[in-house]
Amino acid sequence: MTDVTAGSGTRKPMARRTKIALAIAAILVAVPAIALAILLTYDWNKARPWLNARTSEAIGRPFAINGDLSLSWERPAENMAERNRTWRDFIPWPHLVANDVHVGNPEGMPAGDMSSVKQFSFSLDPLALLNKRIAIPLLQFQAPVVHLRRNADGINNWTFEKKEKKSPWVLDLERIVFTKGVVSLKDAVRNIDASADVATLSGDADYGIGWTVRGTSNGARVTGTGKAGAVLSLKQQTTPYPLQGDFRMGGTRIVFEGTLTKPTRLAALDMNLKLSGPSMARLYPLIGVLLPETPAYSTSGRLIGALGPESRRWTYEKFTGKVGSSDLGGTLTFQTGKPRGKLSGSVRSKLLQFDDLGPLIGADSNASKLKRGMPAVQPANKVLPVETFRTERWTAIDADVRYSADSIVREKQLPIRKLSTHLIMQDGVLTLAPLTFDMAGGTLNSTIKLDGSGRGGKNAIKATAKVTARRLQIKQLFPAIEGLQASVGHINGDAALSATGNSIATLLGGANGEIHTLIDQGTVSKMLLEKMGLNIGNIVLTTLFGDKQVRINCMATDFAVDRGIMYSRTFIIDTEEAVINVDGVISLADETLHLTINPKTKGLRIISLRSPLYVRGPFKKPSVSVDKGVLAMKAGGALALATLAAPAAALLPLVNSGPGEASECGKLLAASREKPTAPPPGKRKGR
Repeated sequence: MTDVTAGSGTRKPMARRTKIALAIAAILVAVPAIALAILLTYDWNKARPWLNARTSEAIGRPFAINGDLSLSWERPAENMAERNRTWRDFIPWPHLVANDVHVGNPEGMPAGDMSSVKQFSFSLDPLALLNKRIAIPLLQFQAPVVHLRRNADGINNWTFEKKEKKSPWVLDLERIVFTKGVVSLKDAVRNIDASADVATLSGDADYGIGWTVRGTSNGARVTGTGKAGAVLSLKQQTTPYPLQGDFRMGGTRIVFEGTLTKPTRLAALDMNLKLSGPSMARLYPLIGVLLPETPAYSTSGRLIGALGPESRRWTYEKFTGKVGSSDLGGTLTFQTGKPRGKLSGSVRSKLLQFDDLGPLIGADSNASKLKRGMPAVQPANKVLPVETFRTERWTAIDADVRYSADSIVREKQLPIRKLSTHLIMQDGVLTLAPLTFDMAGGTLNSTIKLDGSGRGGKNAIKATAKVTARRLQIKQLFPAIEGLQASVGHINGDAALSATGNSIATLLGGANGEIHTLIDQGTVSKMLLEKMGLNIGNIVLTTLFGDKQVRINCMATDFAVDRGIMYSRTFIIDTEEAVINVDGVISLADETLHLTINPKTKGLRIISLRSPLYVRGPFKKPSVSVDKGVLAMKAGGALALATLAAPAAALLPLVNSGPGEASECGKLLAASREKPTAPPPGKRKGR
């Protein structure tokens, strides 16, 4: 009996434990079932105020579901293309469908919607709510309308800034599915007012939506089309998001195609980019990078973009193209930062059409100016460019760019073969150090500094230039002058100028400084010298019996430049047969010449008028004349002497004028070394 009782007592606790276990199991099964029943039968419209408040707190701006809100259980994979699915999309999730949803503008902007949607649906992880996390694996829109706005003070409605007091609720959005809708942009900073219609594409293996854009930017008409992926992954950062576009703004065209694999950071933007337009300077409203004025251009290259928390980096890699008739290639990188962004890189032209450099300084024709969107301001009677530099943007960017041209196509009168320069812009100061030309068999090196920071006055440039010319060959320097093609010898020169202005014309018109040149031990065509001395008889003889070379002892020029006026302190050519002095002024301010050429023959000349030559008039069309009084006095006797003495004169040796004139070269060399530091006061005779 005792054993039976004991066994019976043992079975009773076991039975109780079994019942308890079964009850717990029943509860565990019942709770989800009851929860599921509640979820499926609950009127979720009652939860809208709570959901609106929590979402508004998470995104820092008004959020409201004004229409019906319902819930069902769905597997996202059932409504997705196979290429966009992940394993999580096969798990059933509670799926909310909301109608008439609105997201408002942030504080500091006018009241209204940033976006609205006729209907959007999303799957929701209910367990994440326990951790105050609104986890949305997939968000789908139907007929969305998005209004992006930026005020003139820079405040915009597309930046979701964190509040000083961190919200306990976090929005965790993984993917977005786009459908038909409208996106508009009004940007007061860049003067853009444009909108894009977005439509769903069917049967496209790579793209899910297409878009068409229209509007204006800085008054220019904007049009374009493009495509994008249907699903934008914000969490799966390795999933490529395809992008394609082709749009125009005025005469500028931008074509791109590539992928975005890290959309939250733009850390892997990789696409082929083509640009074309009337001038690279017209790209500023689109890319925010200051580029120089150029002729019509077209380029193609690879664009790689990265967006970090502190700065952005864009690289236009291994691009090629044409600017005007010149080829262009290289790599440029733009790095944002404080106090301003920086453009750096290297650009090279294998073949440069020299005329294509004209727009950089406004030296192109009026027709060319109109093509690149600039007013035709160059007067017909002016040589120096009057187009003003646009310095208001110089302080918006720094730069460190090297440029070289391997070969230059130019007019015969311009003996330049190559060029290279290192362009540096820092705080509105542009420096070309150096700017080097391979020219006339020698080199021309310049260091040019242009201060466009505004410290020299509004829209004014404070400029300095130091120029050094070495071993320029005479016959190459003047290739269009037939009489110099038999000449040999080299020219060396130095110049130092400073000025303030806003164009090439105003800078040179107000320049101050000095210019020196020197030819030492060369030869020049005798015919050319005879023409300069008006030795009519010897011109005839040289023409009959042939030209010959005349040795140049030296040639020296020394100009003082004062407020755009070049004063001739020394301008003399000393040869074995003649000394030629040039006196007067050259006005860069009003582009006129006021020079007097005085030839003095060392040897015997059968007919030597020795009348001064006067070079007068504008740069555009100067005139050359002689002193009519001197010419009249000598003309009568000259004709008779020419008739009697011409045969004998052909046999006469040249007679040097004596040791005084023979030492003229030494005097010139000494004078050139004693360079005055200031120009003479006032204006010289002939001005």
